[in-house]
Formats: sequence, structure tokens, C-alpha cells
Amino acid sequence: MKIAVPVKSTNQIDAHFGHCEGYKVFTIENNNVIAEENVPSPKGCGCKSDIASVLHQKGVTVMLAGGIGDGAVQVLSSNGIQVVRNCKGDANAVLVEYLQGNIVDGGVNCSHDHNHQCSH
Repeated sequence: MKIAVPVKSTNQIDAHFGHCEGYKVFTIENNNVIAEENVPSPKGCGCKSDIASVLHQKGVTVMLAGGIGDGAVQVLSSNGIQVVRNCKGDANAVLVEYLQGNIVDGGVNCSHDHNHQCSH
């Protein structure tokens, strides 16, 4: 299984998926991290970039995200990536909590009321 997390340079989950600095992609076997890869974020809006297809090609099936809009959730879902929303904190710590079954989808998408430039 591969899990992606949108992060800032501080290894914190970015509060806005489409503006993150990059993605940490964790490879999981038997509930343990066996590999970690950094994937740079494309410029511009996350939902209109090709990041969903890039992550899909890398085998990602779960995205642990902070704030994320409806368009991005739809694009990720159409690429076979389940989105777990409203995650926050250190990416590695959140991943461990998720693997232990302590994190579930927050169910709230970003409303884009903060000068978002995508024209959704």
C-alpha cells in the first residue's frame, strides 16, 4: 500500500492540498513504513494539475490531507485514491495514527473562500 501526504518543508501536513510544497509518499507493508519518497508539487492548483495521475502511477491509494477542495477530492477519487480529510500535524505522526486506525475522514472539504484562483 502507498499513502501520500501533502507537506510543507517542516514535515507538517499542509492545510491546503493545492498549495503544498510537495508530497511524502510512504510505502507500507504489514503496517510498517518500508520506504519513503518525496514528490515535488506541480505549480498551480492541485485539482487542475496532473498530481493525481502521477500519484496513481506511483501506486498511491490513500491521501492523508488537510484542507482540500471538492475538485481535488473528485480528481483523486477518479484516480483510485481515497482521501482522508482534515488531517493536521507532523506527517509521520499522522501516518502512524492512521495505520493504528485512529484517524478517519473528517468529511469537510475546503470551501475556497480564501482568494482561491482556480475558477471552479
